[in-house]
Amino acid sequence: MAKRKRQAAAPESIPEKVSATTKKPKTASDKPAKKAEAASPAKSATETIQVVAGSYDRVLHGFTATIHDDDKVDFADSFLFNAHTSAIRCLAISPPSVPTPGQGQKVFLASGSTDERINVYNLSAHPPSLKNQDILAKVAPRPIRENRKNRELGTLLHHASTITALEFPTRSKLLSASEDSTIGVTRTRDWSLLSSVKAPIPQPLGRPSGDTAPFGGTPAGVNDFAVHPSMKVMLSVSKSERCMRLWNLLTGKKAGVLNFDRTMLREVGESRHSTGEGRKVVWGNVDDEDEYAVAFERDLIVFGMNSEPKCRVMPTLRTKVHHIEYIKLEDESSSSLLAVSTEDGRILLFSTRESDIEAPKEDKDGNTPKLGLAKLVAYLGGKDGGVATRIKDFSSLRSNARDGTLYFVGGSSDGKARLWSVTVAELTKAMGSKKAPSKPAGKLLGTYETQNRITCTVAFVMIPRPDGAEDSEDEVDDEEDVEDEEEDEEDSDD
Repeated sequence: MAKRKRQAAAPESIPEKVSATTKKPKTASDKPAKKAEAASPAKSATETIQVVAGSYDRVLHGFTATIHDDDKVDFADSFLFNAHTSAIRCLAISPPSVPTPGQGQKVFLASGSTDERINVYNLSAHPPSLKNQDILAKVAPRPIRENRKNRELGTLLHHASTITALEFPTRSKLLSASEDSTIGVTRTRDWSLLSSVKAPIPQPLGRPSGDTAPFGGTPAGVNDFAVHPSMKVMLSVSKSERCMRLWNLLTGKKAGVLNFDRTMLREVGESRHSTGEGRKVVWGNVDDEDEYAVAFERDLIVFGMNSEPKCRVMPTLRTKVHHIEYIKLEDESSSSLLAVSTEDGRILLFSTRESDIEAPKEDKDGNTPKLGLAKLVAYLGGKDGGVATRIKDFSSLRSNARDGTLYFVGGSSDGKARLWSVTVAELTKAMGSKKAPSKPAGKLLGTYETQNRITCTVAFVMIPRPDGAEDSEDEVDDEEDVEDEEEDEEDSDD
């Protein structure tokens, strides 16, 4: 009877199970709808900036700045260690790798020092995960958000003297300049030296005062270089040379020399007792026309593509120039500003458009200069902005979460790194004004004390972590194939 009861009960229990399974798809279909609704919240303006600072103290310091919707900034250390055996002179950051489904993106970081070495690192382009953080970071006196994807790749020993400048024109190439009067071109796929551009060593004409050249010698070495966006030509300026050199990157040979006129040097404060050498050089594009700027000790000169001087930049300010960079206001716009960091703690923004160049005026001695003056549009920092020390280096960034917003990260020798934000609308309005700026533009979002004397800085806006990317520290980065594809497309630039 028991077996008969079980056989009779079985048909009654089957419809219950079937009915239960028929109800599950209804509940399952409701859940994705709720997830879809939750997956499309209002766009957040929170984003993270990775900043790397080099210092006289041989320390390479990386920290993140997380900017929230209310402009509040949270700083946190990501790495801090002695990277070189002497002072770090320059840094360079590469474009991010090609996005791949399920994998994170990376960027290359290169640091150059007076110890003749170039250290290369691989940094994650995504904000550090809050998982797997060291338990000691919770009790540290300063916030720590270590990114376990960052790692050191190795050291390049291509130069025999101090490294003076580094640049990644593309992700596949690293260019480096040194005081051994060479500019090396390195392929990032295998970090091999493809070619070396040799700049002439100036003839000894006596020992200038204040220099560390050997007795009877002349200081030599490349101060800076700038690669044209077409990757076909390059400009360079060297020590003890009152000229600028143009190089053909397709052949690796000299394409021309532009000597600086004595009258032009006198107008920028370079007397016959000065070196007259260019300290910095940078390419720019204004009103769909290429131009380049050469920085001297206390002034700058902008040249057109015909190599004719276009204008001076520093009007009556005789303060030391440290770093120059062209800032593009919009992606598809031809409006660009020339940014200059100075000894008095300011980042000056100039317009070099033909319509904004002021005609030269007669000076106190009755002489009329030949070069006009660029228009000062706006400035950041300064004494009235709470910055009294020099800004040794800075980086300009475009916000990904806030349309029409630019970020400036400036590093000072007092160990402080400052973060400003300024809107494109504010700069555009200042460009149309005929009055000189009387107060700092933008907004100082935050100041971070690095406790080291900063010499150089680089920064980039971190990319949100893609869906499906692994967060474990044991993730294997298979990017060689992606980089090889980039190399094949750009091997013609060698």
